Amino acid sequence: MGILDKLKNALFSGDADTTDTGSKNEFDTIITDSKAEGARRHMYFWNINVGDISYYKDTVACWTDKKKLDFIAYLIKKIDDFDRLGKTWSSDSAEHDNNHIREGYIKQILKSRITLDPDDVERLQHAFTVFKTSKHGTILSWPLGLLLNRLEIQYKESGVPKKIIHSLTALKAEMEKVKMSGVEKEKLKLIEKTDTLIFKAQNTDDSFKPTFFLGDDDFSVYANKIVEALPDDEKKIWYPLIAKAQKATGSKPSKKYLEETKSIFKELGTDKFKKVVNDWFSFVIQLKDKTQEHTYVYNNRTHIHRTTEFLSAINVEAIKGFVWMCSHFHDATTIFTIAKLAERAYTKIPEKGPAAASIGNACLFTLYKSKGLDGIGQLSRLRLRIKQSSTQKLIEKYLEEAAKEQGVSLHEIEDLAVDDGGLIDGKKETEFDDYKAEIKITGVGKSELNWYKPDGSIQKSVPAFVQEKYAPKLKKIKASAKQIDQTTSAQRDRIDRMFRANRKWSMDKFNTHYMHHGLMSFLAKKIIWVFTSGGENRSAINIDNQWINNDNQPVFPDNNSEVSLWHPATESVAEIKKWREFLIERQIQQPLKQAFREVYLLTDAEVRTKSYSNRMAAHILKQHQYVMLAKGRNWSSRLMGGWDGGDQDIAELKIPEYKLKAQFWVQSVEVDGAMNETGIWNYVSTDQIRFTKTDTNEVIDLVDVPPVPFSEVLRDVDLFVGVASVGNDAAWRDSGGMPGFRDYWTSYSFGDLSEVAKNRKEILTSLVPRLKISKAAEIKDKFLVVKGKLRTYKIHIGSTNILMEPNDQYLCIVPDRSQKSHTDNLFIPFEGDAGLSIILSKAFLLANDDKITDTTITSQINRN
Repeated sequence: MGILDKLKNALFSGDADTTDTGSKNEFDTIITDSKAEGARRHMYFWNINVGDISYYKDTVACWTDKKKLDFIAYLIKKIDDFDRLGKTWSSDSAEHDNNHIREGYIKQILKSRITLDPDDVERLQHAFTVFKTSKHGTILSWPLGLLLNRLEIQYKESGVPKKIIHSLTALKAEMEKVKMSGVEKEKLKLIEKTDTLIFKAQNTDDSFKPTFFLGDDDFSVYANKIVEALPDDEKKIWYPLIAKAQKATGSKPSKKYLEETKSIFKELGTDKFKKVVNDWFSFVIQLKDKTQEHTYVYNNRTHIHRTTEFLSAINVEAIKGFVWMCSHFHDATTIFTIAKLAERAYTKIPEKGPAAASIGNACLFTLYKSKGLDGIGQLSRLRLRIKQSSTQKLIEKYLEEAAKEQGVSLHEIEDLAVDDGGLIDGKKETEFDDYKAEIKITGVGKSELNWYKPDGSIQKSVPAFVQEKYAPKLKKIKASAKQIDQTTSAQRDRIDRMFRANRKWSMDKFNTHYMHHGLMSFLAKKIIWVFTSGGENRSAINIDNQWINNDNQPVFPDNNSEVSLWHPATESVAEIKKWREFLIERQIQQPLKQAFREVYLLTDAEVRTKSYSNRMAAHILKQHQYVMLAKGRNWSSRLMGGWDGGDQDIAELKIPEYKLKAQFWVQSVEVDGAMNETGIWNYVSTDQIRFTKTDTNEVIDLVDVPPVPFSEVLRDVDLFVGVASVGNDAAWRDSGGMPGFRDYWTSYSFGDLSEVAKNRKEILTSLVPRLKISKAAEIKDKFLVVKGKLRTYKIHIGSTNILMEPNDQYLCIVPDRSQKSHTDNLFIPFEGDAGLSIILSKAFLLANDDKITDTTITSQINRN
């Protein structure tokens, strides 16, 4: 007998090891018969609950505590014997099933009201320490949590005896030896629970156990230093708050959790509490992901793998707990910080997913539960920013619940929740002694912070005394400007989604939420609206607080008018042209495409196919880019890969206002080299577009689809194709690509113009004569032709790719995204056409081709 075996037998020198053959047979019989009973009662063996088995209820539960402990000791030894032999489920499935029952009995007995004296605890501690099953190879294989819970309950009033403290210290030392990914959170929680038992036994009732963040990450280092530096009277409040936060399990907090934590931080003072937690949240927002290398031993072999982590798992729970606590607040700083934390938490880690989805979900809950509507406004913004389908559904759920609580529609709650940021007609002034700071919206996502001296003249920089005397106030103003920029971008996108929503407002609500709103008025005054009264529709735009139609005539909508967005799909070509000419003549830049919005009307081919459209079929798209775009437009879409069913997908868009659902069919392009290292297809090919009824899923004929949702759906899909098509990638043809699809690349790159490109051509036609390069550039068919000093170039208005005359030689120029856009100082009647900016950048570059120094370009130009 080896030394280890002698030690193991010595551990059971009491009743368990000396149990007579009859008692051992009794223990074995309990296991065998329990397994048989469980197999009869349960379809799946792993669903067996020992507590429901008659042998436990009628026999084991009636034993003395000492006999139960002997039974546990015997079961531990039997489990270890099996594992040390290196057997597996496949080699001995019957004994493997027996072990499942044995483990169940150990857990069930420790969950019951068994009383453990110091000798019992020492005996279990020795057993758990020595018998480390090969399942995990660590002491964490055993139900230590149940043992600690039992001791916590049993010694709640008196504290554990000194001899038990010795056993707990030994258990803790053994747990600290475990270095294995995947169990760190469990280990730290068990160690913390052990420390708590020891602390309570060694200290008086009024003592506070120091509690710090436990995770092995930068946040623990940062936050624990802050806690350590606090005065003792504040530490006594923060310790239980941190302890409560570390127990933040589940998808949402209980009412008890929120009330208990509120009573604790109120003792500290809500301002002090918010200041610290907002600082912690801001640190997490700026925290970078870390990649670590892990080594572990399994089946006597050493394995190494790398993981990328944002935060340790236990700190994710703690931060989630503090986020929940903030649901009591509604101040702008906390709401804005939590919204930013949500975005950071949902940021994806490659090959893993969201960095900390549970923190993100907690942020959404807190924004929903916070007093007032500012949190709802942030939810509305996040709805447009976060692409994960599950998160989108959660946000929609909270928005719908908030709308129901307010007794309004989902659209109306979003109207109500838009924060005006303290703006009046797009401006906000703040006094600094005799000086004045003014935030002014200048565009979508853009604002200026200007300073004025006491005499009203402009101060070019922040006054020195403001930086010295009013630093916190200055910081708040800058944060306010950033939030205003985010809000204008989010609201522009929300209005853009409304084009497919058939929204209508009463004149009173329209004025309240748009025209008289300090922020929304900036957007609303540059949009064409339709006023319906007495069966008559009148379209107009607001200029200098006066409604004007496209004939330059004033319009006077009455208070009973119904207001809606003007959409070109329901207008005549002449009416659309008049509005476009009006905007150009007045130099009005709309925050989104409206008058110049692409229109997709039903074609003869689509009438013939009846229930589906092939207008966007047979394109090759980059899958990741396509899915990102689809989710950004609220389509449900998923990545496809090399698994069963991973070769096709149907992206769907719900259009509840019309009781319709649009479908866009795509399938994987399965050729050599078309899959990335994670098994995801790089490319997809496009197929048909269909519409179904939301209540019956019945496919409907395209002629029965109203013009606006039809046009908007095809516009979305055209966007996916126009941006994600490999034909847009100037480097794709020469980077390997897919040889079998190069004909597609050529036909798309220099083929017919899409509706987006046709609109772009119309803008270029009026824009080119006003450019510095007007003498060298002109529109010809599908191209912007530029005559350089060395050669003549044809820039395709759709794909932005380039051919060189006289032999249509292809010129590859990859645009530099960091360069200033050539459209910044030019009037364009709408914002947001990146392709137009790329075309103009290339045109300016090639007009002076003799000055190009980039050899990757000059080598192509000089090639015969």
